[in-house]
Amino acid sequence: MSLQRGSKPLGNFITLEGGEGAGKTTQIKLLADGLKTAGIDTVTTREPGGAPAAEVIRSLLVEGDVERWQPMTEALLNYAARLEHVRETIEPALTDGRWVISDRFSDSTVAYQGFGHDLGRAKIERLHELVLGSFEPDLTFVLDLPVDEGLARAENRDGEKGAKEDRYERMSQDFHQRLRDGFLDIARRNPERCAVIDATQSPDDVQKEIRSLINNRLGVSLT
Repeated sequence: MSLQRGSKPLGNFITLEGGEGAGKTTQIKLLADGLKTAGIDTVTTREPGGAPAAEVIRSLLVEGDVERWQPMTEALLNYAARLEHVRETIEPALTDGRWVISDRFSDSTVAYQGFGHDLGRAKIERLHELVLGSFEPDLTFVLDLPVDEGLARAENRDGEKGAKEDRYERMSQDFHQRLRDGFLDIARRNPERCAVIDATQSPDDVQKEIRSLINNRLGVSLT
């Protein structure tokens, strides 16, 4: 993370990544509860979205026909939303010393558009540098599970989140396999920032692993 605000302490920026149905929402809630119990002021957020203008862009990306956008258009829309998210929500919270937990961030654009839509990792990395420079999370958890299991979970939860936000779920099995491969490739290339967690475990076991890694990597013990 590249924020520098003099001697003022900064919070930690944690992201959860993974394919459809990986359980990110559940884990973010459990983690936020643990941080609150530990006395850590925490902001939870999501992408696409997380700021008023970014939420408007979200509907363009997650609703509608599968073929609605060209892959590069999707990447540009994601970064337009991400810039608003960082400037309006993430940066102010970190500067105030709060922790930020985000359901997705830039790794999702590498995985979804770079791998899933075959744009390639290099193009997304250049776009990131143009928009956000070296800004990145302090720690990223990649929740990994087989594609079939993830899509089955996602289908079961559609009634809770609203069936309109299912554009990516309706993409091909091959797309979702490339997506999974992309997240695993990101984790391999960034071992100091990323940790892969087996999301086929029970939610409690996944959370235990997340909290253990926060202790080991960020030096914060959560009960």
